[in-house]
Amino acid sequence: MKHLILVTSPPACGKTYISKQLAKALTNCVYLDKDTLIVLSKQIFKVANQEYNRSSDFFQREIRDYEYYAILDIAMEALDYNDTVLINAPFTDEIRNEMWLNQLRARLSKKDADLKIVWVNTSKEVCHERMIRRNSDRDTWKLKHWDEYINSQNFEQPEHIDDLIVFQNSSDEEFANSLKDAVKILRG
Repeated sequence: MKHLILVTSPPACGKTYISKQLAKALTNCVYLDKDTLIVLSKQIFKVANQEYNRSSDFFQREIRDYEYYAILDIAMEALDYNDTVLINAPFTDEIRNEMWLNQLRARLSKKDADLKIVWVNTSKEVCHERMIRRNSDRDTWKLKHWDEYINSQNFEQPEHIDDLIVFQNSSDEEFANSLKDAVKILRG
């Protein structure tokens, strides 16, 4: 059986590092990062004469969903050539939408693939520290408007996903234990 693995959480929870470590541990895994598409969305902001703000209404309306469509289409194509594809992307709205999940599972069943979801659970304080440390222009607005931004994010673990893999990531010890457990489950 083939597997599509979604590593999900709000920004700065450690998805990228965790995703790369999982992909290495799983071996022969196609690693995809939605952030690779940021170069395209930056150009859309520029052409549309909009402030670069990935939390803006413009981003939500004109860019966000298309980044997800693109990365999922790339993943579906990759499943034709490899048995394990991992996507590093927030998917914070999508994984809370049962209809969206059912549609994705139906699409995957045509590829003889199943869906595995890894939720990265990190404290808001640790996320804030990481966002400051990574010093990325995609976070400029978020950091300047931290209270507004953080209150717009849903850090609650999705409850309706029966086989959700929860990756605790607020300390080095949590990370080490969760990596070992997640790899064991995903290799299952």
